[in-house]
Amino acid sequence: MIDDKINSCSGHYLSLYDSIIRPILFRLPAETAHEFALRSLSITLGNKSVRNLVARRFQREPFGKLHRFGIEFRNPIGLAAGFDKNGTAAQALSALGFGFIEVGTVTAEPQPGNPRPRIFRLPRDRALINRLGFNNCGAQKLAEHIRRRRPDCVLGVNIGKSRRVPISDAVDDYLKSLDAIYDVADYIAINVSSPNTPDLRDLQRPEMLVDLLERLQQRNRSLAETYSLSHPKPLLLKIAPDLTEAEIASIVDAALQTGVAGIIATNTTIERDGLQTARPPVEACGEGGLSGAPLRHRSNEVISFIHRAAGGALPIIGVGGVFPAADEWDKICSGASLIQLYTGFIYEGPSVARRINEGLSRILQREGFPSLDEAVGCRVVKP
Repeated sequence: MIDDKINSCSGHYLSLYDSIIRPILFRLPAETAHEFALRSLSITLGNKSVRNLVARRFQREPFGKLHRFGIEFRNPIGLAAGFDKNGTAAQALSALGFGFIEVGTVTAEPQPGNPRPRIFRLPRDRALINRLGFNNCGAQKLAEHIRRRRPDCVLGVNIGKSRRVPISDAVDDYLKSLDAIYDVADYIAINVSSPNTPDLRDLQRPEMLVDLLERLQQRNRSLAETYSLSHPKPLLLKIAPDLTEAEIASIVDAALQTGVAGIIATNTTIERDGLQTARPPVEACGEGGLSGAPLRHRSNEVISFIHRAAGGALPIIGVGGVFPAADEWDKICSGASLIQLYTGFIYEGPSVARRINEGLSRILQREGFPSLDEAVGCRVVKP
């Protein structure tokens, strides 16, 4: 009886989202709608009993328990960093069927980010342009939020460089963030690829990247001892799509050399090629990173290259242009073992994780793979 009511209410809500709620939200400025959605989710799903009811409707485990870099995931679909920058809604979001939530990007110091407006929709392209600039409450405050309202799924925390800190002092700045969030994170994502913080992408250069990762791993081992953990926590590296193959290869080498647990591919792009939206409104948006459907192909190319270059030794979280389950399947076949979405969640609504999990399960059966793990990288041509 209760399940029938949940199914009925959920189905009704989803049709309302497509026909009424999304059009209303899309009439609001993008960042205003985003903030409204976060507050609404936190309030609506603030009660544990309500969250449990919603979770029964949305959560799926069609592939059994998945083991990635020493962590058990209930399904491969995660919410990417950027949606819940301050960790205030992670607990509510975890009821919507995600296997993991990544909060942030957070910095050692609180910062307002770039001036508004700084998020722009491109509905014809199912895309967003943002130049938020790591607006966040600071690493210590985010950790406090998570301690009060921890999500019921794997939690990643994405850390970046404080804007006022020069690139020469970036390592110490990242270490401060790592210290602050270490006890609440299941894994830590190192963001060196946002296009909206000046000089940040310079940290993807081999010599700077190796130094950063080695210092973070040293602190990781020290903190693991402090917290009496059996092993350090997984550190993952989030990279840009706007890199040459030689640059990606050097990043893979640095990741392998420093024991990074995996790579998140990719962040947003500064490119504007091939858009359906006319050039004048795109140019009016100004600078920023483009996410959504136009990023899909390039993201898959980067994933495939990393998988081949690392010989499958580096787990990859694929992100960029994920909408229907077929998009996720392409990323799995390209070498991703987990998937994140952000823009797809904004355009598709709260049922997107459930629908992708169900669709991916059907595709896996249709293609004849006995497990998701066996499909990872199946289209990648071995060197």
